[in-house]
Amino acid sequence: MRNGFRWAIVAGAAMALVLAAVGVAWAGGGGKKTIHVIEHAKTDTVIDTGASGDSTGDLLTFHNKVFDRHDRHSVGRDQGHCIRISPASGTWECYWTTFLKHGSLEVAGPFSDKHDTDLAITGGTGDYRRARGEMHLHARHGGTEYDFIFHVSN
Repeated sequence: MRNGFRWAIVAGAAMALVLAAVGVAWAGGGGKKTIHVIEHAKTDTVIDTGASGDSTGDLLTFHNKVFDRHDRHSVGRDQGHCIRISPASGTWECYWTTFLKHGSLEVAGPFSDKHDTDLAITGGTGDYRRARGEMHLHARHGGTEYDFIFHVSN
């Protein structure tokens, strides 16, 4: 009985060390990852919901291809919508999902017609199921393309 008890203590201590090592590896090993893709804004459609022309409450919908950071190969797609907040300040509030090979990333936050913005990464699927962080949005070529630079933490 004593040997069995001693063995159980040793086994329990070993298991605790393994679990502690796995926890440290998960917490420290996740780190940050940067994912840079380029959206080609071909399908963007504005739906006029109120006063004629650009007005508060208008809806922007889209579903576009995204390309690698060198803009050579399609690596996925996105889909989402934005609501016009203020035409004068050029602001929208947006929600979208970017679908990549190993999962998707969801973002929410401001988009501006006039300058770069940062959106919150609110979650994801697949390899990105625990994703948090932010996405930097930068307009290219007069708004026909956009850099999506995801700074992902797990």
